[in-house]
Amino acid sequence: MNALTTAERRGMQVISTAAGNMLIVAADQRNGMKAAILDAPEGSSAITKAELAEVKADLVRHLANHAPAILLDPEVALPAIVDDGVLARDTALVVGLDASGFEEVDGLRYTKHVDGVTPATVRALGGDAAKMLWYTRPDRQDAGSRVAHEIRELVAACEAEGVLLIVELLTYQLPGESDEEYAASFASLVAGGAALAVACGAKVLKLQYPGSAEACAAVTDAAQGVPWAVLSAGVDHETFINQVRTAMSGGAAGAMAGRSLWKDSLSISADTRAHLLTERALVRLRELTAAVDGL
Repeated sequence: MNALTTAERRGMQVISTAAGNMLIVAADQRNGMKAAILDAPEGSSAITKAELAEVKADLVRHLANHAPAILLDPEVALPAIVDDGVLARDTALVVGLDASGFEEVDGLRYTKHVDGVTPATVRALGGDAAKMLWYTRPDRQDAGSRVAHEIRELVAACEAEGVLLIVELLTYQLPGESDEEYAASFASLVAGGAALAVACGAKVLKLQYPGSAEACAAVTDAAQGVPWAVLSAGVDHETFINQVRTAMSGGAAGAMAGRSLWKDSLSISADTRAHLLTERALVRLRELTAAVDGL
């Protein structure tokens, strides 16, 4: 297990429930959140940056302020949500470091940092922790690969700054790989990615649901004591609740949910947003909290 520093241990505490399980509302999406707004009954033909920022602020006001922590981006949401007093004093802030999209090199995907955002920036924005996404194919990437080097480098930089880093991993289908081949290897790719990140010093993981109770147990073994939270990956709320219960029984340490909570509760209309986030998304958050804590 990669040991947490005192500062990192404090970071873990503030992103967790009173029972000690990670629970973060993910709202760092940019294009994905725009799509959710456009799909709403009162959607608009286009969403400006200012409009998206207000949607994110309402999501914090009516939903995330009832959770241990919120994940936000520094391109649209921050620093305004902190500076304007929107974020509740008891809700921790996780700052997303990854920019939208990815580049592809020789069939492999690579994410990029948001320009100018460093572990020190996380502190300057009022953040309690940071999150960075990497795409992984552990069947083609090892400890000497570019992605491994990037993970090691950022883990060390965050530790030096006293910032807890959540390492998010997404596996994906390679060009020319059949659906059947990818499905057959998916669980092992999730576990293999966890093992690779832990070997590179990762101390907290955010991972895809690997598909079964047995696969969750295999991920837990691969993580070697490093806590991992399951991400919602856009599935519906009911599906995600069941995945969370299974993952927790298989050794997961929490959940990080975005679209499963709020994808059908957004609108260009502030009144509609407030109603849907309160009457629909907040109910889901409470159900998710119970699932994470085994209640």
